[in-house]
Amino acid sequence: MPPHGEEAAVTEIRSTGDEDLGVFVDTLHRAFGLFPETPGEDGSGVWWSAFEMDRSLLALAEDGRPVGTAGAYSFELTLPGETVVPVSGVTAVGVLPTHRRQGVLTAMMRRQLGDLRARGEALSVLLASEAVIYRRFGYGPATSTQRVTVPRDRGAFARPRGLGPADGGSGTVEVLRRADCGALLEEVYERYRRTQPGALGRPPHWWARGAGQPPVAAAPRYVAAHRDAHGVADGYATYTVDSGTLTVDEIITVDDAVFGELARFALGHDLVTKVVFKQVPPGHPLRHWLADFRAGQLTDDTDWLWVRLLDVPRALTARGGWLADGELVLDVDDPFLGERGRHLLTVRDGKAECTPTDRDPDLTLDVSDLGSLYLGGTTPGTLIRAGHIRAHHPEAAARADALFRTERPPHCLHWF
Repeated sequence: MPPHGEEAAVTEIRSTGDEDLGVFVDTLHRAFGLFPETPGEDGSGVWWSAFEMDRSLLALAEDGRPVGTAGAYSFELTLPGETVVPVSGVTAVGVLPTHRRQGVLTAMMRRQLGDLRARGEALSVLLASEAVIYRRFGYGPATSTQRVTVPRDRGAFARPRGLGPADGGSGTVEVLRRADCGALLEEVYERYRRTQPGALGRPPHWWARGAGQPPVAAAPRYVAAHRDAHGVADGYATYTVDSGTLTVDEIITVDDAVFGELARFALGHDLVTKVVFKQVPPGHPLRHWLADFRAGQLTDDTDWLWVRLLDVPRALTARGGWLADGELVLDVDDPFLGERGRHLLTVRDGKAECTPTDRDPDLTLDVSDLGSLYLGGTTPGTLIRAGHIRAHHPEAAARADALFRTERPPHCLHWF
């Protein structure tokens, strides 16, 4: 084998077609030491059933054997300001253990970024299996998510129904089986994701094929469906109960009061000793609703969506929700693609323009750090303090923080 760091382990990286699905899935599973599930007769019912083979890549060794995989989904991403844009969801990236640290991953990522640009896409996103892998390819952690565990005997709310923001009003909660309410889940999620910065669309074929993880996958789940006073579904929680633990996959709603009512339902479930809320947005009031704040134990706080800008001017002008006017000169380095550009970002009345400039920079930053800032989940000041971003004058940090500030923190809970 070549020494670590050399790029010599593959002789070809090629695009795939539908006829390559079997070898692609087999190579991916071998890379991760997993065994493929058996799909249904129509190919559905497994997490990988929504692979887009016309967007996938196979890395081949000298003898023609496949040794690496990389794929992408066609998603929509909601930006600040409720702007929705197409985005590539990078997935299924794996290299056989026998061919790691020989440049296979680097070669695939370089080829993939070129392909994404050729499609005219300005943004790419992924979920990182390891946090140290993808920054060197230009991706930055842009959203985070939390897991909150509450002992049921300490789950009382500080305010009873009818008082405060967790009041469910005149709505009702109905318990359904996952298999009986797919359309309800899809409709409620679609309304939610169009208002939540950082949320990804779940294409109809994902729901139809039972791809990904529950509740998109058709695994057995109970659904607590909330309906308003007119009988319209405006929120849901999907959950399981096992060995005294009720685990909530996700609560989806655009209304804090509905979220509160669904959380009350979970915390009031009989024969349960604790409730685990798996996907809680950062800054959510759930723990503050509890009479005992400490009962809401933060058992996990992790990065989720990583963002990569493929076209800096297009990406910045597509973003909405700018809350302040101003100008900022960004000197953006993209070492993986060997590019560097200086951009004048001008914001007026909630809209941005981004043009080339030779003015002195306010900030110098890596494209991965711009990815972290893009959705508003990380402030420029934080990355300046961390030494990631260089501010060229004392006012730069405050000006950048004011421009990139968002009204609502980004959150993504879709697994891909």
